[in-house]
Amino acid sequence: MSSVTRRGLLAVSALLPLARVLPARGCEVPAGSPAAGPFEPPVSGREMMRRRYFPDVALTTHEGRQVRFYEDLLKDKIVILNLMYANCQGACPAITANLARVQKILIEQGKRNVFLYSLTVKPEEDTPEMLKAYAELHHTGPGWQFLTGKPADVELLRSKLGFVDLNPKVDQDDPARHSGMVRFGNEPQAWWAACQGQANPEWIAREIGYVIPQGKAV
Repeated sequence: MSSVTRRGLLAVSALLPLARVLPARGCEVPAGSPAAGPFEPPVSGREMMRRRYFPDVALTTHEGRQVRFYEDLLKDKIVILNLMYANCQGACPAITANLARVQKILIEQGKRNVFLYSLTVKPEEDTPEMLKAYAELHHTGPGWQFLTGKPADVELLRSKLGFVDLNPKVDQDDPARHSGMVRFGNEPQAWWAACQGQANPEWIAREIGYVIPQGKAV
């Protein structure tokens, strides 16, 4: 197992659901799959994660563009994901400022093709226009999309990506309170980890660096 995979595994060992499939090569046979060789996984870890955790729901960017979550935003990319909402008076502005600093650090290091996606947890309120105003207020740069969609699709993504409280009652009472984590990953390699969004930006950028293959310009 590579040092990147080991570090990613350690970084999310306490987080569900993605932590269960962090090794880059899965070996679980989905129901109905044809039998494979005794040591040959029927599908790659990447494909297993796509099927389980990345529903290809339709979303709308803060620029009014229609996108698919997996095909347009995740596939073949290194990404950073977090939750927010435009009228948040709590952690959201601080985390957005942190991620703006993280993006700048990564660009200064030559890691330009790392995409940031901030998904609102209040799609009923956050229109593309409101998200655009939020992005402009925080001076976010190119490569950062703020996203909204149908409430059921947004909730599905929140659950699948593991932005939930393990106590169902706490989670149901206030889904927005669990928006403080940042998840990041290298989708082609199936390397995924997470960290606290209010952590030191330099540390966050360093952690994200572990899912960027060394020696490869991005």
